[in-house]
Amino acid sequence: MKISEARFAGSSTRVSQKPSRALPEFAFIGRSNVGKSSLINMLCSNGKLAMTSSTPGKTKVVNHFLINDSWYLVDLPGYGYASMGQKGRDELAAIIRDYIFNSEQMCLLFVLIDSRHDIGRIDLDFIADLGANEVPFAIIYTKCDKQGPNVLAAQIERNRNILLEQWEELPPVFCSSSQNGKGRKEILEHIESILNTI
Repeated sequence: MKISEARFAGSSTRVSQKPSRALPEFAFIGRSNVGKSSLINMLCSNGKLAMTSSTPGKTKVVNHFLINDSWYLVDLPGYGYASMGQKGRDELAAIIRDYIFNSEQMCLLFVLIDSRHDIGRIDLDFIADLGANEVPFAIIYTKCDKQGPNVLAAQIERNRNILLEQWEELPPVFCSSSQNGKGRKEILEHIESILNTI
């Protein structure tokens, strides 16, 4: 898939406030500071499309980006931002859950995991919630350029084994790097393959 146009289409905190034009949606979520905005910018070849920040918890709304005038890329707030107060965390959780469980146009949710670390309890709980609610998802490992191929492969295998303690079958898994473009082709081809079935 070639992305020829990507533009901001609107922000919302409730599904009822989404852009009125109903198109397929592919959403991205992960722990705060996992590299979500950088990944979105890399996929769209636009360094300024999604707001990036070294400060976790920057995204506090659901952002829709219209891609090729035919589908939406959706940037969701990050979860697990410990430094935010309980009230703020609850509000973000409500925004995330409302979108994930109520957006009829969402075709797939990409869950981003930092490739340098063991998959965390908060990630496992979030993914288990997706499974319990039959939400279709895939996993994208981010920052895959930060360590050598052998170390990366060992870490991903370790995370695979952790996930297999809860899951009989794993969803699609992708490795990515916003620095060198790793994974861009594979992720966009996966999106395209789903669009072709609609």
